[in-house]
Amino acid sequence: MNSNQKLDQLLDSENASTEFKSIARKVADGHRINDDECQYLFDNAELAELGILANYIREKKHGDATYFNRNFHVEPTNICLYTCTFCSYSRLIKKREEGWEYTMDDIMDIIKTYDGKPVTEVHIVGGVLPQYDLQFYSDLFKNIKKHRPELHIKALTPVEYHYIFKKGKVSYQEGMELMKESGLDSMPGGGAEIFHPEIRDEIAGGKCNADQWLDIHRIWHKLGHRSNATMLYGHIENFGHRVHPMRLLRELQDETGGFQTFIPLKFRNKDNQMSHVAESTIVEDLRNYAISRIYLDNFDHIKAYWPMIGRDTAQLSLSFGVDDIDGTIDDTTKIYTMAGSEEQSPALSTEQLVTLIRRVNRKPIERDTLYNIVQDYTDVKFESENEFKGYLQLPVVN
Repeated sequence: MNSNQKLDQLLDSENASTEFKSIARKVADGHRINDDECQYLFDNAELAELGILANYIREKKHGDATYFNRNFHVEPTNICLYTCTFCSYSRLIKKREEGWEYTMDDIMDIIKTYDGKPVTEVHIVGGVLPQYDLQFYSDLFKNIKKHRPELHIKALTPVEYHYIFKKGKVSYQEGMELMKESGLDSMPGGGAEIFHPEIRDEIAGGKCNADQWLDIHRIWHKLGHRSNATMLYGHIENFGHRVHPMRLLRELQDETGGFQTFIPLKFRNKDNQMSHVAESTIVEDLRNYAISRIYLDNFDHIKAYWPMIGRDTAQLSLSFGVDDIDGTIDDTTKIYTMAGSEEQSPALSTEQLVTLIRRVNRKPIERDTLYNIVQDYTDVKFESENEFKGYLQLPVVN
C-alpha cells in the first residue's frame, strides 16, 4: 500500500478524530495548516496518524529519495563567552584549560587532512571568543578557498555573526557581504534554540534574540544564498513554544525562500545545567519530526541529525517526514557526543550510510550542500569501502 492509499484509508477510518481528519484533508488538498491546528497535532494526534500524513507529504515531495552528503566538521574552540544552560559542549574562559582553541594554522591543518578525499562540505561552528573575530573568519574562509576552491564552506550561526559584527562595528548587511566576499557559501541552522523570549532568556540568555537571528538569515538570503534552520526541543518548553518558532521560520521562508532544511534538534541532558530535565522519548522525537513536516509546507527538506539521535531512530524517522540524515561526519564533531548523544564516535562511511538507508527501503542519494545530486546509489554495488574510496575524487589545489 502506497502513501496515497494509506492516507485515503486513514481519512475513511472511524478511529481517527474528526479534527485530525479535517487537518489531513486540508493537507491532501494542498493547503497549509494554521497554528491552532499545529497545536492540536502536538496535543492530541497519535503517532501512527502523524506518520501516515507526514510520509504522504515526504513522498509527494521526494518519493523514496533520502539525502546525505560527505562532510566534516571543524570546531575552532569550545571556550565561550555565553553560558547556555542546555550546553554540554562549551567551557567558560576561566576553565579554558578544559577546552581547546585552534589557531589559523591548526584549522588549516585539519582542512588539509581531507586533501584527496571526496568530501564536498566543511561545516564550521564553535564557541564565541574575542580572538575569533571578523578578520579571523574572513581570513579563514579566504585561506580555505585558496587551498581548495570547490570545498563548500557552511559556517557560523547568527550567534557568532552577531558577536563578531558588533565587535567589528559593522552592520549585519556589511558583515554578511564581507563573509560572502571572503568565500562563505551557506549558513548552518544553529543558534535558533527556542525563539520565544520567556524560554530563550532562561536557557540562552545573552545570545542574539529571535529577531536578530532571523534578520541575519534574511540578509543572507537576499544576498542570494541559502541556509538551514533548527529548533532545540524536549527541555522546558511546551508545545506552544515549538509552534511559535516554526511560524516565524515559515513566514521568513515565504518572504525569502532561502531556507533549505529544517532540523529539529533533540535536547540531551548529560553534563549541563539542565541535567535534571528528562529527555524526550523516541515516540516524541518521531512526533516532532512528523509535525514539523506537516506544518512547514514551504521547506523542501526535514533533516534528522543521525549523530544526535542514533542510527536506529534516524532510520525510523524516514517514515515520519524526514528525507535527509546529514552526512558522513567522520568523527569530527563533539557538540552532541559531549551531551550524551547516542553516537559517541559519530562517523559513518558512505557504504554504511547507503546501507542504513536501503534497509528501510529508501533510495540513498548523495547530495552536495545545495542538494545538487552527486550520486544516486539506488543501484550502485560495491564490495568494500577500499574499492569505493577512489570514486569521485575531487581536485586539490596546493
